[in-house]
Amino acid sequence: MQISEKYNPQETEQKWYNYWLENKFFHSEPNDKPPYTIVIPPPNVTGILHMGHMLNNTIQDVLVRRARMQGFNACWVPGTDHASIATEAKVVAKLKSEGVNKSDITREEFLKHAWEWTDKYGGTILEQLKKLGCSCDWDRTRFTMEDKLSAQVIKSFVDLYNKGLIYRGYRMVNWDPEAKTNISDEEVIFKEQNGKLYFLKYKIEGSEEFLSVATTRPETIFGDTAVCINPNDERYAHLKGKNVIVPIVNRAVPIIEDEYVDIEFGTGALKITPAHDTNDYEIGQKHQLKMIDALDDDGNLNEYGLHYAGKNRFEVRKQIAKELEEKDLLLKAEDYVNKVGTSERTGAVIEPKISVQWFLKMSELAQPALDVVMDDEIKFYPEKFKNTYKHWMENIRDWNISRQLWWGQQIPAYYYGSGDEDFVVAETKEEALELAKQKTGDQNLTAESLTQDQDALDTWFSSWLWPMSVFDGLVDPENKDIQYYYPTSDLVTGPDIIFFWVARMIMAGLEYKKTVPFKNVYFTGIVRDKQRRKMSKSLGNSPDPLELIDKYGADGVRVGILLSAAAGNDLLFDEDLMLQGRNFMTKIWSAFRLINMWNHEDKPANVTENQTIEWFENKLNKAIAEINDQFEKFRISDALHLVYKLIWDDFCSWYLEAIKPNYGEGISREVYEKTIYFFEELMKLLHPFMPFLTEELWQTISERSIEEALIISQQKKAGEFNETIIKNFEMAQELISGVRNYRQTKGISPKEAAEIYTGSSEFANEAVIRKLANISDIYFGEKTNKPSFTFLVGSTEVSIPLSENLDLAEEKTKTEDEIKYLKGFLISVEKKLSNEKFVANAKAEVVEAERKKQKDAQDKIAILEEKLKSL
Repeated sequence: MQISEKYNPQETEQKWYNYWLENKFFHSEPNDKPPYTIVIPPPNVTGILHMGHMLNNTIQDVLVRRARMQGFNACWVPGTDHASIATEAKVVAKLKSEGVNKSDITREEFLKHAWEWTDKYGGTILEQLKKLGCSCDWDRTRFTMEDKLSAQVIKSFVDLYNKGLIYRGYRMVNWDPEAKTNISDEEVIFKEQNGKLYFLKYKIEGSEEFLSVATTRPETIFGDTAVCINPNDERYAHLKGKNVIVPIVNRAVPIIEDEYVDIEFGTGALKITPAHDTNDYEIGQKHQLKMIDALDDDGNLNEYGLHYAGKNRFEVRKQIAKELEEKDLLLKAEDYVNKVGTSERTGAVIEPKISVQWFLKMSELAQPALDVVMDDEIKFYPEKFKNTYKHWMENIRDWNISRQLWWGQQIPAYYYGSGDEDFVVAETKEEALELAKQKTGDQNLTAESLTQDQDALDTWFSSWLWPMSVFDGLVDPENKDIQYYYPTSDLVTGPDIIFFWVARMIMAGLEYKKTVPFKNVYFTGIVRDKQRRKMSKSLGNSPDPLELIDKYGADGVRVGILLSAAAGNDLLFDEDLMLQGRNFMTKIWSAFRLINMWNHEDKPANVTENQTIEWFENKLNKAIAEINDQFEKFRISDALHLVYKLIWDDFCSWYLEAIKPNYGEGISREVYEKTIYFFEELMKLLHPFMPFLTEELWQTISERSIEEALIISQQKKAGEFNETIIKNFEMAQELISGVRNYRQTKGISPKEAAEIYTGSSEFANEAVIRKLANISDIYFGEKTNKPSFTFLVGSTEVSIPLSENLDLAEEKTKTEDEIKYLKGFLISVEKKLSNEKFVANAKAEVVEAERKKQKDAQDKIAILEEKLKSL
C-alpha cells in the first residue's frame, strides 16, 4: 500500500476523534467488567484551556485509555464548575458595559443573564479538551448548577444542618471588596507588598504624654476601641487604667492589658480595632470591647470615617498620613514590606470584616478523613503530600460556606421573623412553611410570610460532592450508576486544591457513602517557564495550548508535556519538548514506511533475524513489566520514557537495522509478519500517550472492523522473559557501538569491513554483530601484534587492527595524550580513596562508584599502553 511520506496530524486528528465519538468508544454503561472511573476536576465554566489543564487532562486521558486497553470498563466523567465568584464577576462586568448595575436589577433578572452567559461561553474549555484527544464520556457531561446537582447540594445542606453540623454565626471573615463577598481562608493568597509603617501618637487623656503605636493601616483608626500593652511591660506600668485619645477621631479609649502583646516587638503598644483585624477581634471579644465597623462593602470609609466618608481605603491611607503629620500626630513613617492577604479570584486586598455567615463544623468530619489517608486507604502520589494534608486536617477551622453572591445554590434557610433564631431550613419553600408552622404554632403563616436567605453557597460546597453527585448518588442512592462506578478509581489534580477539594471530597464521601470517594490521588506539578515562574495570563509567559497543538500535533504536545512531568514536581515548560514529541511521531511514521517498502519472500528467517526476534520478544515482555510497574507507582512520565526508548532505540535503531534486508533483496514473510506483530504491540503500548498517530497507523496496517479499533484493543500482558538473552544482546550492542565508534573517531567509512581479535572464545549473537558492525573476520582467543584500536566490552578485550589509511604517528600522539589524561584522572580518584575521612563518612555506594572509576581507568591505561607498544 502507498502511505504518504510525512505524517500530517491536521488531516488525521479530527477524523479519528469523530470516528471514536460516532462509535461510542468513550461511552460507558455498567456491565460485568471491572469499572475504572475518573471524574474530571471540573474546570471553571468561565475558563479556557491553559497549560495546567493540558498536563492534568493528558494524564487523565492516558490513565483512562490504558484502563480501556487493559480490560476495564473505563468511564471518565467530564463537567464544569459554576465558579460563583469568577462567573458573577464576568456577568457584572458585562452588565456594567451595557449600563446596568447589579444593584438595580432583581436576583431573578441577574440569574437570567448569568445563564445566558453560561450557555454562550460555558462549553469552550470542554470543546478545547477534545482537540487534545480527551476520551471523556461526553454523554455524561455534568454542570454543578444543573437542577439535579443543585438538588443534591441543597439536600446535603439540610442534612448537615439537621445533624447539628451547620450553624449561623457572627464572625470575622475575609471580605473581598471587589467581588463583594466573603471568602474562605484557603482562598486568601498572601503577597509581599511594599508599604509604610506609620508610628502614631496616641495622647494620654488629660496629659501631653503619648503612646507611640505603629500601624500599616492608619485608615482603620476610626474603628479603634482600645490600645493594648503587656501587663509585664514596666515602661507602661504608670499608664495602667488610663485612657488614650485616638488621633483625628478624638475618641477616648481605654488602655487594656494582655499578654498577647510582645514586649520586644515594635513599640510594645498595639491599637485594637476589633472590626478590622482577626487578632484584634479575639482580643476585643476577650475584653468585651465595642465593635466599630468603619468600612462599607466596597472598601470605602463609612460615616465613622468622619470627613473621609465615601472615600476608598487606599486613598484615605495617603490623605490621613498628611493630616496626621500636619497635626503633629505622626512620629515617623518607615518603608515596610509586609504580607498582604489578597483574593485568589479577584486579586483585591482582603479586608477582615465582622459578618453573620453560615459555617460547617469540620472537626467531626476531619478525623475520619485524616485516618483514611494516613492508613493508606487512599494513597497519595507523591507520598510527601500526606504531611501537608495531615498538618491542615489537624489544624482545621470551621468552613465558612456562605457567599454574598447570587450565582450559586441559594441557602435553603427561610426567615419568618426578625429574631436570630426565627428561621427554618428545608429543601423547598413548601417544606419550610410546614416547619415554620410547627416551630411557631402559627397555622396562619403563608408562603409569603417566608423570606429565603439571600446568600449563595460556596462553590466548593457543590464540588465536594462531585464524585457522588455526577452519578446522582444523593438524590437516588440506589441507582445502578452510583452502585457500579462509586468509589471512583483515581483522582488527578493539583496540590494547590488539596484542602479546597481533595480533603473535602474525602469528608463528604465518608459522611454520605461511608466509604472513600477514590483510591489514589495523583498530584501533578505546576507548569512553570524556564525562569521557574508560574505560567499565567498576567505574566504573558503561557503559550496558547491550541496554537501548540496546531504547530506540533496533539500527540506531539501530549508527549512533550509528559516527558518532563514527574509526579508532584513542577514542570519546566520548554517548547523543544513539543518538538521532541513531533520528531517521535516522524520517527515512528518513517519506521512504518520502511517496513512497508520491503518485499516479502517465501524464504526462512536467517540466523541474524532469528537472534534479533528472540531478543526483541524478551525485551518487549521485560519492558511491559517495567511499564506496568511505573504505572502502579503513578510514575507516568517514567512509563512514557520506557515506551519511548523501546520504540526509538530498541525497535527502530536496533531491531529494524538488524532485520533490514540487503539492497535488492526481500524479507522473509515470516519475519515481516513478526515485525508487524511487534509494531502493533508497540502501537498498543503507545496509544494512551499518542492516540491519533497510533490509531492512524493501526488502521493503515490492515483493514479493521469497528470492533477491532485500536482504542478498544487489549494491550499485551507481560510474558516471561529471559534476562540472559537480553544481557547477551546488550553485550552485542556494546561491541557494535565500539566498532562504530572506532570508525567514527578515525574517519573511516562504515562500508570498510573490519576484522576483530578477542580473548573471548565466542560471542552470542555473532551473526547480528557481523552484520551491524560490518565485520569480515572474528579471531576468537587471539591477540594481534598489529597496531590496533582496543576497547572493553564488559571484561572482554576487543581489538581492531588499524586501517592502512590511518596516520600512525598521529595515532601515537593521540594515544599518548589519552594515557596522560587518564593518569591525571586516576591520581585524583586515588587521592580521594586514600582519604580515610572520605572512605569512613561517604555513603557505601559513593565509595564503590569511586573504586569502579579507579578500576576502569587502570584497565583503559593498560590497554592503551599495549596499543602504544604496537604503534
